[in-house]
Amino acid sequence: MMINKRVKKAVIPAAGLGTRFLPATKALPKEMLPIVDIPTIQYIIEEAVQSGIEEILVITNSNKHCMENHFDKSYELEERLMNSGKTKEVKMIDEIANLANIYYVRQKEPKGLGHAILCAKSFIGNEPFAILLGDDVVVNKESKPALKQLIDAYQGVGASVVGVQTVAENQVHKYGIVEPDKRHKTKDERLVKLSGMVEKPKAKEAPSNYAVLGRYVLTPEIFQLLETQEIGAGGEIQLTDAICRLLDTQAVYAYDFEGTRYDVGDKFGFIKATIDFALGREDLKDDVGAYIQQVAQSCKAATKEEKEV
Repeated sequence: MMINKRVKKAVIPAAGLGTRFLPATKALPKEMLPIVDIPTIQYIIEEAVQSGIEEILVITNSNKHCMENHFDKSYELEERLMNSGKTKEVKMIDEIANLANIYYVRQKEPKGLGHAILCAKSFIGNEPFAILLGDDVVVNKESKPALKQLIDAYQGVGASVVGVQTVAENQVHKYGIVEPDKRHKTKDERLVKLSGMVEKPKAKEAPSNYAVLGRYVLTPEIFQLLETQEIGAGGEIQLTDAICRLLDTQAVYAYDFEGTRYDVGDKFGFIKATIDFALGREDLKDDVGAYIQQVAQSCKAATKEEKEV
């Protein structure tokens, strides 16, 4: 086990079809859908970079070329912008192209998250590594990025760490749920040692309400398990199942990370993120805030009319 070895590499699975956002995702990858004017995957990659990640592997499919183009140089666009005197925009797109060393590999068959991570085996080698799921955007302006919190926890315990947050009881069936080891106490109240994990349990069968929310730091031994992992929930190779097997030979922890998490793979979650991010921008917050107040007043008036009728 790679105790205290620095986490330098990250994997971002982005091979999904994005069916919940059809028809928009018929031609555009869901990871490229913009929250205001920045593609979702850019927020994910920026979090990785801010957490100290140096190399990133994105797992894609054959229909996601525009995602690769977004993080590449665009000499023609830069030249046109420069000729138009738009130096600020030139600097912005140049910074995007230089965020990190980004590599790509295709998941040739949609066999699930576990299989997607297995595609990164040769890239990772014998190192601990991070995983960031593109459906989860986490904002933590007051402190460290969510992934950095997990990396710091890994450095402290020298074992795999999964990122969790508390979810409502009626939501546990949507997530992998961790089972804390009640016999083991840690100095950090946000860190718990695990005795098990369950993929999308019924509410009555859930061992806790700590849901795994799209951030992991794992030891490379996970690949040996993924290679032999049987088909699980949804007819796919589940990463959760492999982590459960990892518990047989290694300690695995969960870290209740700080930050506001948006499920941008869900339409309402995507809308919430768009509103909140717009309200957080100096160039938009006044207009957006005024419009929200206008809509709220209209809804209130409509509700009053319905009651009177």
